[in-house]
Amino acid sequence: MESNCYHCGNPCEEDTIVHDGKSFCCNGCKTVYEIFSENELTCYYDLTQNPGATPNEIAGKYDFLDQPSIAEKLLEFDDEHVQIVTLYIPHIHCSSCIWLLENLQKLQTEVSSSIVNFPKKTVRITYNSEAISLKEIVLLLCRIGYEPYISLEDYENGKKPIDRSLIYKLGVAGFAFGNVMLLSFPEYFEVDEFWLNQYKPMFRWIMFAMSLPVVFYAANDYFITAFKGIRSKFLNIDVPIALGISVLFIRSVFEIITEAGPGFLDSLTGLVFFLLLGKFFQQKTYNFLSFERDYKSYFPIGITKINLDGTEETVQVYDIEKGDRLLIRNEELIPVDGILIKGDAQIDYSFVTGEADAVTKQSGDKIFAGGKQTHGAIEMEALKSVSQSYLTQLWSNDVFNKNKDESFKNITDSISKYFTIAILLIAIISGLVWYFVSPEKAWNVVTAILIIACPCALALSAPFTMGNLLRILGKKKCYLKNANVLEQLAKIDTIIFDKTGTITAGNKMELSYEGVTISNEEEVLLKNTLRNSNHPLSRQLYSILKANNIVTLDSFEEHTGKGMEATFQNNSIKVGSSSFVGNATATETLKTAVHISTNNHYKGKYIFKNTYREGIPELFQELSSRYDISILSGDNESEKETLQHLLPNAVELHFNQKPSDKLEHIKTLQEKGKNVLMIGDGLNDAGALKQSNVGIAIAENVNVFSPACDAILDASKVKELAAYMKLSKTSIKIIKTSFILSFIYNIIGLSFAISGELSPVVAAILMPLSSISIVAFVTVATNMFGKNLK
Repeated sequence: MESNCYHCGNPCEEDTIVHDGKSFCCNGCKTVYEIFSENELTCYYDLTQNPGATPNEIAGKYDFLDQPSIAEKLLEFDDEHVQIVTLYIPHIHCSSCIWLLENLQKLQTEVSSSIVNFPKKTVRITYNSEAISLKEIVLLLCRIGYEPYISLEDYENGKKPIDRSLIYKLGVAGFAFGNVMLLSFPEYFEVDEFWLNQYKPMFRWIMFAMSLPVVFYAANDYFITAFKGIRSKFLNIDVPIALGISVLFIRSVFEIITEAGPGFLDSLTGLVFFLLLGKFFQQKTYNFLSFERDYKSYFPIGITKINLDGTEETVQVYDIEKGDRLLIRNEELIPVDGILIKGDAQIDYSFVTGEADAVTKQSGDKIFAGGKQTHGAIEMEALKSVSQSYLTQLWSNDVFNKNKDESFKNITDSISKYFTIAILLIAIISGLVWYFVSPEKAWNVVTAILIIACPCALALSAPFTMGNLLRILGKKKCYLKNANVLEQLAKIDTIIFDKTGTITAGNKMELSYEGVTISNEEEVLLKNTLRNSNHPLSRQLYSILKANNIVTLDSFEEHTGKGMEATFQNNSIKVGSSSFVGNATATETLKTAVHISTNNHYKGKYIFKNTYREGIPELFQELSSRYDISILSGDNESEKETLQHLLPNAVELHFNQKPSDKLEHIKTLQEKGKNVLMIGDGLNDAGALKQSNVGIAIAENVNVFSPACDAILDASKVKELAAYMKLSKTSIKIIKTSFILSFIYNIIGLSFAISGELSPVVAAILMPLSSISIVAFVTVATNMFGKNLK
């Protein structure tokens, strides 16, 4: 008796290999099973029956990966003992694939993480390159049946394979639909003569043959997605579609075999054709929106470029070219791969690798984009220009989404499940009623209900609304990470602002000095100490002080929320709060100031007079009527009286807040059920931005990009925040309105379908038309409301 392979499901034929009481078709499948058994991963087979693929013969196939020059082209990140590679795995097809590939560390302990992108069929693997090579990683994937597709030409030229499967399926369905309709004409017009006696059976079987590739090829995605949804105990929108196709096909086959009639193969092929046509239109439209967003939503990140004459200027990161010399300050992210020229580089690559330990680099070493410099300023030479796709990948890393998205459920998921259940119940009840009233109409009624009530329009409402609004907000210099951020913004009831660099204009501060005159030597040390810092006050003071010689400090350390200290040759300096520099008497004044001491002797302070951004009073007045507003500032209370006169009484003011205090304040509010929006200055407020429900970083021609934030807002657009918040709430209203329109359409369509007055093929035509009308509505509505933004 022939058995099937326990691993891949293929027939074992004559060469059956029995191991552990299970049959395998080859040694490859048996080896994979043994690997899983040894590593306690046999629950892989519980997720799907026969989920594996037969391992291909790979001996010597990947020897080319032993050449460093070739492997380097495939690697996304390569630094000391950590390498990251993203591989395309064509065999990824189900939940068991995802589960296995994301548990590679159980098969190979040197793999620290592996993340699957199911739509793109890729896996991003981070591993210890000192203990395992890229070739061994690839061979491991091959041994477990997930051989990657590697094309060096694609990697070198940045080419991506184009998925034309939908076009092919549309062509097959269109060809079959046209011919089946043609062969059905004699049936339509009830032609007897030659048709009745000689050709009717033959033509019916030809129509049946033409419908087979439509059902089993063109429509297979609907069956696969429906099956996966049911297996995951979730009724997705493809369940009723797959059921409708199945009902039509089974009924048609039954009628042809029993010669009871021609069946509904014309309706079946027409249904699939119009479904795919609607899907093709939807895909084209959504790809257009996504494409436009990809190229419009440039992150407003600046970086300091050092010119040949030694002068420094801030440039957009997308203006960086190979060979440019860049200054990376303390706590700034490295935007491009490059070579370290000078400075004490201690780089935190946790944004890239997930490992928080800083890596020390020496002059001449290669450093990688995405790392954060944590010990003073460094200078580097760029090896390439900035890749926006890389920044997008870094910003969208799942590591920074999990905490916020775990409890968040989008609006479509909230109602689609109940909608699908309701439609299935209506179809079943209507079918039973018609079976007793008029059995010949029962199948038509059930099929028409399942088709006309397909919740495609429902499922499209949110993606098209959010996608278009992301594009519109991008044009207004408000850049959101993804569509979920827009939905979360609509739920916000509490807003917290940082003060310095957020509601104050960093480039318009007035500065004065009080204290002992600083010598030229001390001013050089002060200037170079400030040069290392990314704090708004440090940058402001640095830009005002006269140019001095650039030197490499012997040591530098920045204490978050307190200040910084540095040494050069025999001199030391402290810059920051009065308590930090060691001058207790200076606390008597509440003015915003940066205090200085050199060689443990207090010198004086630079006093800042803040200038608030244009439109701040009006912004707070408008927001306070709808939200609870707070200001959390790390500065002292010198600005308290000014803020009390400037802002509404309802705004709470908290001063002397350390970054940890801000984070705990937000956490306390969330424990009380509040949905918190945090608006800060990027890296300095990274913890608070990550803890909040939505974190917005303000950008003002500086490198404030932080993966912890959910949105980046250009500083010139802070005054428009109320309008953006209002638009987020409007987006939910647009979606709900489109849902209502979809429900009205379904109610009208169902009334005809239940009454038996609607044929399946007409329903198949109306279904994509309803989707198109919903897409048109949300696009026009979002554009109309978007134009109202200033």
